Amino acid sequence: MAHSLSAKKRVRQNLKSRARNRVRKELIKDQTKSFLGALTKGDPSVAETEFKKLSQRLDRVASKNTIHKNAAARKKSRLAKRLNALKAGAGTK
Repeated sequence: MAHSLSAKKRVRQNLKSRARNRVRKELIKDQTKSFLGALTKGDPSVAETEFKKLSQRLDRVASKNTIHKNAAARKKSRLAKRLNALKAGAGTK
């Protein structure tokens, strides 16, 4: 248990930031699920709009230091690769 005033304040700040970060990460997970759902449906235009939303959210969360900027870039890159594969597959059909 914290004894000094500054340590007590730090505990309060950590609780708030932990809650904030948890919400932000959940929003990323939800957006990722909707993007992956659009991918499985096979519609490139819907998947592209979902990818744009997801990449904006990843950038925003990375700018707040909830996740590392390179982790956000890595996720975007991997998901963009899947989106491009879908577009390439839709173009050949």
